[in-house]
Amino acid sequence: RWDPGRSHGGLRAAMTEGRELRALIGRGTRFEGRVVFEERARIEGTVRGEIFGEGTLILGDNADVDARIEVGTLIVRAGTLRGEVFAKELIEVHPEAKVYANITAPVIDLIKGCVFEGRCTMSTQPPSA
Repeated sequence: RWDPGRSHGGLRAAMTEGRELRALIGRGTRFEGRVVFEERARIEGTVRGEIFGEGTLILGDNADVDARIEVGTLIVRAGTLRGEVFAKELIEVHPEAKVYANITAPVIDLIKGCVFEGRCTMSTQPPSA
């Protein structure tokens, strides 16, 4: 049952910020290939390949991502991320997240309690392919 006062996997938070989710790869879904999105997307399932978007990508509780990622903002709330990541604005990694990747962004916020293994570069330029 939908309860607007209760959090529903981040959807309420996304809507209260004035930004509605435009794409969702849900729990139990497995995708291999290239994902391209606009505005705001959330991953709760498994993705292997490449992810590109100008907006915000959110990785949720059950996310299992192994990909080359280029986005505006990346928020890793939980789950596991492997690969190479570039964000034009911000990368934020929360305590429940595990990141095994090289990450590049002008602003990087690794919140106490998260797992991070990789190279961290604060830059506005994407790494060379």
